Amino acid sequence: MSTNKNEEHNHNHSADFNQLLKSNGLKITKPRLRVLEVISDKKTAIKQPELEKVFGSEIDRVTLYRILASFEEKGILHKIFDLHGTATYAICSTKCSADHHHDQHVHFICSICNSVYCLDEISVPKINIPSNFSLHSIAINAVGICDSCQDSQT
Repeated sequence: MSTNKNEEHNHNHSADFNQLLKSNGLKITKPRLRVLEVISDKKTAIKQPELEKVFGSEIDRVTLYRILASFEEKGILHKIFDLHGTATYAICSTKCSADHHHDQHVHFICSICNSVYCLDEISVPKINIPSNFSLHSIAINAVGICDSCQDSQT
């Protein structure tokens, strides 16, 4: 019975994902759709090694790397590095494009479990840079203890 719920859940996402890929000029393929499904179902940003483990032999490492790189380039995903320097990925806001990432929000990294959370409600302040500089992105990381780790410590 749980398989039907998963299929139903995936079917609801797939129309949105098909449109997302189309609007970014990307061919709709099963591996691309699967990557979007897995990443969008996560409460936190997902680490690349975890993605490799999830897909196993379903999507080889090189294909996964290419998908992640193209999604990042198109503004579908944004990459955040955790406290160990491991790349983690999260879905970008709908305002992002290949020309400009608008995912300028604070990322919270738990110092215990190393999970990365996008704090979309906390905007990055406007940063005035010299006129001869070109700003591509801003990253602000807040480090502390997430709610799950707080609960397990009490």
